[in-house]
Parts: sequence; C-alpha cells; structure tokens
Amino acid sequence: MDAENQTQVEEFIFLGLSRAPGDQAPLFLVFLAAYLAIVTGNLMILIVVLMDSRLHSPMYFFLSHLSCLDICVSSVVVPKILVNFLRQSHTISYNQCMAQTFFLIGFFGSEPALLAVMAYDRYAAICQPLHYSRLMRNRLCIYLAVASWVWGFLDSAIHAALATKLRFCGANQIPQIFCDVPPLLKIACSDTSINELATHITSIFVGLAPFLFIIFSYFYILASILKIHSNTGRKKAFSTCASHLVVVTLCVGNGFINYNRPSTGYSLEIDTVLSAMYCIVTPMLNPLIYSLRNKEVKDALRKVLNCRRTV
Repeated sequence: MDAENQTQVEEFIFLGLSRAPGDQAPLFLVFLAAYLAIVTGNLMILIVVLMDSRLHSPMYFFLSHLSCLDICVSSVVVPKILVNFLRQSHTISYNQCMAQTFFLIGFFGSEPALLAVMAYDRYAAICQPLHYSRLMRNRLCIYLAVASWVWGFLDSAIHAALATKLRFCGANQIPQIFCDVPPLLKIACSDTSINELATHITSIFVGLAPFLFIIFSYFYILASILKIHSNTGRKKAFSTCASHLVVVTLCVGNGFINYNRPSTGYSLEIDTVLSAMYCIVTPMLNPLIYSLRNKEVKDALRKVLNCRRTV
C-alpha cells in the first residue's frame, strides 16, 4: 500500500456504546453507579485492612493489592466512557488510546500473578502451618507484590510497543468500548502477525501459567483441608479458598476469552458484554466475594463502621 494511503488516524471512535440520544443519560447513570460501586467497595477493603490490626497478615496484604488493581483497571476505562456520554461523542485521541492500552494491560496483567501469589500464601498457611511465618515473612510479601505489578507492566510494555507500530490507513472505528490490543488489531491495515503471536505467547505466561500454578496449589490445599478433623476449621478453610477460586475464575477466564477468542464470529453486542465483564463487572464483584464470604472482613467492617458512628 502506498505511503500516502497509510494516513495515521488522530482519533478513534468507539462503536460499542449506543449512540441513540435517549440512551445516553441512562447508560451514563449505569456506568457511574458501577464505577462508584467499584471504587467504594475496593476502597472499603483497603481501609478495613489498614485500620484493623487483625487483618495485618499476608493474606489481607495481597487482598489490598488486588483491590487497588481493581480500582486501577476500572479507572483506566470508565471515566473516559462517562466523559464521552456527557459529550455525546464517543472518541479518544490516538495518544490517549495507546496510553489506555498500556495501563489496562499492565493492571489487568498483574492480577493473575497476584492471584498466584495469594494461592501460594493459602498453600503455605494450610499445608505448611508450622513454617508459615518463615515462608511468608514481611519482606518476601513485599517482593512478591512488587513482582506481580512488574510482571503485568512488562507484558503491557511489549504490547504497547508493538501497537504503536500498527498502521490504520484512516480506519478509526473501534468495535469496542475501550482501547485494547484485540480491537486495534481488527482495524489495523498493516501486518499484525507479530502482534497476534505476542498476544498468544504472553497470554500463556501472564494468564495460563499463573492459572496452572493456582490449580496445582489448590490440589495440595484441598488434600490438606480434607485431613482437617474439625468441621469448623474445614469450613473456614473451604470458605477462604472458595472466594479465591471464584475470583481466579472470573479474572483469568475473562482475560483468556478476551485475548484468545477468534477475531471473527462475535457480534458487537457480545464484544461489549465481554468488555463490561472484563473491566467493570469483575472489579465490582471482587470486594463482594471476599467480604460476604469472609467473617474476619465482615467483623472488621462492622468495627470500622461502628467507630465512625461513635465519633
């Protein structure tokens, strides 16, 4: 293709959001309510973990990082969607799109690694209780949390660098509600084989490898739980692990579908629903899953709320 026909676009238009005038206000309220629920729920987890000394343990230290990641994932996407509803112009500049892609992949790519670390923490607590304090010492917990963030942003650096090499030949309509690698590859007019190969390879290391590690860890955890003679102890262990596995399924499952599904055969409506699950529904459910199924978190939450009422 001639260089003159390879005009690089200056902005993109999102097609995944309804343009009907009557839909703008209701959709704005729905996305705003979802975003406020995400921020409020995850901030509450952070505050409770910080204020209650009973939650100053590795498990809740990693949970606070997961809450922070959930806030970051949604904050990369939802505020721009809200602004577009107010302007009734569903656009994003090229530079903003590349930045959104970088941070979205970075934050979301950190979650599977963090969930794998949380699985190791549960393995150490349940299968190696006598050595737990040595296996999960404070400095190691910090290193593992930092490594999870770095792992995700190394992945995003690769994809963002490759995305900046794409040419769009004037095509600027993204069949999505935010910028990400798969929708950009759909409209690119340059060769995307390297990008697609990178997507499949990194999904193995960023998504599949942590998931297999989690499954492997829980195989041993389940075996140890079944050996617990106390019904109360067994029930508590099952409850904590069940919450973690639900979050793992939502996070890794959504990510794997998003980055490895076929480029054709999906309608715009299905893509939009999957996107909402990816960056809105999962971050909104995580604090509910952990708080509603965790007695310690619920007790700490009541304590914090009671303290505020008495002040």
